[in-house]
Amino acid sequence: MNDPISDMLTRIRNAHRALLPAVDVPHSRMKESIAGILKREGYIADFAVEGQIPKHLKLRLKYQGKKSVIEGLQRVSSPGLRRYVGSTDIPRVRGGLGVAVLSTSEGLMTGTQARKKNLGGELICYVW
Repeated sequence: MNDPISDMLTRIRNAHRALLPAVDVPHSRMKESIAGILKREGYIADFAVEGQIPKHLKLRLKYQGKKSVIEGLQRVSSPGLRRYVGSTDIPRVRGGLGVAVLSTSEGLMTGTQARKKNLGGELICYVW
């Protein structure tokens, strides 16, 4: 596996399409931070770190009836082609209805948080 973040997003996307209640993802601190942002923004119900070695993240997914809350996930910056943006160039996802996740010098945060703190960084993914 060359891109663990892309793998996490694909697992979430596939689980939503199959209407699964939860999905397991191999653990890393960056994936845990992304899961925290998704929970805070209301895209997943909850997440927990489970297991000793190897650890994994268990993400409980959120649905509205038979429709998933997450309509789309898109990886922007990849290991082969990093995409960096300044604080003034942070894109608005779906006209403000989605979330851009950025890796900044102060950690992972949403695009709106980075704009308020006047920080730029690596554009990790879009969620809408």
